[in-house]
Amino acid sequence: MVNIRMSNVNDLIEIQQCNLWCLPENYQMKYYFYHLLSWPQLLWVAEDYDGRIVGYVLAKMEEDESKPPHGHITSLAVLRTHRKRGIATALMRRSQVEMADVFGAEFVSLHVRKSNRAAFHLYAETLKYEINDIERGYYADGEDAYDMRCTFGQNVKKGGEGEKEMNDADAVEKVTKAVETISVA
Repeated sequence: MVNIRMSNVNDLIEIQQCNLWCLPENYQMKYYFYHLLSWPQLLWVAEDYDGRIVGYVLAKMEEDESKPPHGHITSLAVLRTHRKRGIATALMRRSQVEMADVFGAEFVSLHVRKSNRAAFHLYAETLKYEINDIERGYYADGEDAYDMRCTFGQNVKKGGEGEKEMNDADAVEKVTKAVETISVA
């Protein structure tokens, strides 16, 4: 089983290890501490049945008071052995709900490599992010990034008869339950 839970200081080394295994953009430990101390509600982990961290989302609130309150996804990673199970979706939705409920965020932003088709599909198709801009040479290796945004309250799923609306909290609950029932072999 996979459990999605709020992170704590004891998880930081495993979060950093997951980041090193999964992504070319890596951070010093003080950066994880900064996020955990500043926005503890926005750092979530996925752990397997042995309690091992298999994924995380690292997020923050932007502090520019001249703009509406909004969050930013700093980093999202799921170990390759645990992908395609809805874990990244559950982590993202959990962090987004906290941004809106705890901090009053109106939207969330993120950057994704133009070449990362799998991540782009997750953000654009599954989570309904939209391209806001293209950041030329954003990454250290010079690759461009899509600057993407998701406005809260905009992601309403409509069903068949009766057109039942599903808000972000309902979506998180549904995905979390689905993820929790997944058996990690």
